[in-house]
Amino acid sequence: MNAQTLRFTVPGPAGLLEAAVDRTSTAEKRGVAVIAHPHPLFGGTLDNKVVQTLARAFVHGGWDAWRFNFRGVGLSQGAHDHGQGELDDLLAVVAFATAETEGAPLALAGFSFGAFVTSHAAVALQENMAHGPLVLVGTAVSRFTVAALPERLHDRTLVVHGEHDDTVPLAAVMDWARPMSLPVTVVPGGGHFFHGQLPLLKRLVLRHLQSGPFD
Repeated sequence: MNAQTLRFTVPGPAGLLEAAVDRTSTAEKRGVAVIAHPHPLFGGTLDNKVVQTLARAFVHGGWDAWRFNFRGVGLSQGAHDHGQGELDDLLAVVAFATAETEGAPLALAGFSFGAFVTSHAAVALQENMAHGPLVLVGTAVSRFTVAALPERLHDRTLVVHGEHDDTVPLAAVMDWARPMSLPVTVVPGGGHFFHGQLPLLKRLVLRHLQSGPFD
């Protein structure tokens, strides 16, 4: 992502997990953000452009941004587990990333398959997220069972979807969000990977990070 990106491995439930962290340079660090990548079987990695865009937004917003490869991707050990093992991977990275800053606010973000896994992590970690935002982009609701979010997280959640996403139809995301009265931010003309619109995605996320009392 940049010359300051640190890459290493962290302990995971199925072996070592490849991880990368970008430290914020703002005067006051607001917390730790952990970002999950899209589907491992379709080329998803921590270097995905949407994932990197999310990381840049968090770094500029005052958060240390952690990315990682799910099991079986890159240098991460283990094999794809259709979401359950990947949830365990995400929880393990959160535990590692927050160990050095105990008590700091936690933020979670995910793209596509990563948003599906992140939704379940948010439910499991809702007590830890009392002061942190949640960002779900291109949420794969038509392909996986995305968790219903606890009401306590609604005000701190940003859901972003492309108007013309042909991988996950916008209508499916609306069907998921409607019972929760959870707003969905629609990028006009946007596709699943937000080609040509990543700067807009970054601005939307950064605006969300700056809008709420997340610390």
